[in-house]
Amino acid sequence: MSGRLQALGVAVANPELRRLQLAWAGSVLGSYAYLIALSVIAYRAGGAAAVGWLILARMVAASLASPLLSALADRHQRRPVMVICDVLRAALTIAVGVLAVTHASAWSIYALAVVISVVSTAFRPAQAALVPALAATPEQVTASNALAGTIEGAGIFVGPGIGGLVLAVSGTASVFALCVAAYLWSAALVWSIDEPPRSADPPGAAGEAHTGLTAGLRTIASAPALIAVTCTYAAQCMVAGALGVFTVVLAIDVLGLGNAGVGYLDSVFGVGAILGGVIATGLAGTRRLAAVFAVGVIGWGTGVAVLGATTSTWIVVVLIAGVGVSNTIVDVTAVTLIQRSAPDAVLGRVFGVVESLLMASLGIGSVLAPVAIHVLGIRPALVITGLVLPAVVAVVARTLMQLDSLDPDTGRRVELLRAHRIFAPLADGTLEQLARQLEPLAVAAGAGVIHQGDPGDRLYLVASGELAVDVDGRSGSPLEAGDVFGEIALLRDVPRTASVRALTACDLLTLAREEFLAAVTGHPPSAAEADVVISARLGALRPGVVTA
Repeated sequence: MSGRLQALGVAVANPELRRLQLAWAGSVLGSYAYLIALSVIAYRAGGAAAVGWLILARMVAASLASPLLSALADRHQRRPVMVICDVLRAALTIAVGVLAVTHASAWSIYALAVVISVVSTAFRPAQAALVPALAATPEQVTASNALAGTIEGAGIFVGPGIGGLVLAVSGTASVFALCVAAYLWSAALVWSIDEPPRSADPPGAAGEAHTGLTAGLRTIASAPALIAVTCTYAAQCMVAGALGVFTVVLAIDVLGLGNAGVGYLDSVFGVGAILGGVIATGLAGTRRLAAVFAVGVIGWGTGVAVLGATTSTWIVVVLIAGVGVSNTIVDVTAVTLIQRSAPDAVLGRVFGVVESLLMASLGIGSVLAPVAIHVLGIRPALVITGLVLPAVVAVVARTLMQLDSLDPDTGRRVELLRAHRIFAPLADGTLEQLARQLEPLAVAAGAGVIHQGDPGDRLYLVASGELAVDVDGRSGSPLEAGDVFGEIALLRDVPRTASVRALTACDLLTLAREEFLAAVTGHPPSAAEADVVISARLGALRPGVVTA
């Protein structure tokens, strides 16, 4: 538990990520509480059929809109996209509340509900794409995704619970007022985030028709491992859609728990999702996320399959809680793998395509489940549906595992970094991130690299060759393969303390100031080693100077 709390601290220590997570909590609360009031309105107007058709209409509209609206997260700063989404949702929810209070046509409320679903599709891709930009390390990315999964798991039953309580005490209008407040809370927190500037779309992308859809699809299609993650994730969502139907049949017909039993089982799933979030925080810094993702998907499917072999209420409760645990682990690892694999310039559009596929898969699963029950019966339907997921993992496992393997060039760079005492304490995930951020620089013999007194903008790592060091006309120890230089100006925020020139043709790797400082100063053991290195180097070059 101590390790889990430390990992959670990684996520909340970053103030920008903390604001983003609190905003996400407001968005989740508003969304789930809103569904309670909307479902009640639909049920009163047209019964269970109206609820089902409204859910289908919202899902289809959102699935179609998500790839297109997600392009906003790549064409613009992500913070204003999320704020506008929240404000629009608040305004539209007010309109729905007014229509409900004035007993307007249910069809007008349904129409606005579909519009809200469409608008909402811009929020999640922008949020998921913003996390890597705000995180200083890969550990913060994974821990933040785990915390987001925990918040969403809590929202599965906390949101409807609060919405139902407010509905019972104060009526439908108060529920909508609560949702408006939650959306505005989210908007205010997002607005307070200091989002770093980001590069524009790749050349020519802005002029393409339907760029939001095609850029995301092209990015996924160009990477077999990304295809494997997306398809497996979609298969899991299809089974999740089917489980939503199976749960109703289990609660009422198999276990005899009545209508309330559906809510009980949904709540158990939510509790499991929260536990899964706690477990997933321990994944921060883990490189083998593809393997964890595969295990989570298998756990999802196995849990559903075993449901078909028992009539014990307690065993069903335990299994559904276990599926909830697997659900959060799958969500966290899938989102993190996509964030690692897709370029930032199209990350929002990639998530838009993924969200669209997930919503469509949920719908397909909910449609196929009744057919499977009718043809096979509830028990065989559960077993066969659950076994779909282990089968999918078996097919894509080899491709999926490529995400846990380093390409040879990145592997060599990781080893160069790990060999230096400043970087050795860093986690594997951080070293890999830094390795991918290194830029090659070829230097001819005799050429100067840095000059004493100049401002420092980057760190240099010697891949091959030999370089001379000069301080105030005095020569220092030469630099060879594996050595690092330029760190003093970055860590102490001072001008360059020495001049460095190439004695032979050299291959260097450079790391920008921001990436270096974020990785090293954010990790106390690495920062301590950096202080030792700097003190020793300054002491050797400037005897008698106090460097503490």
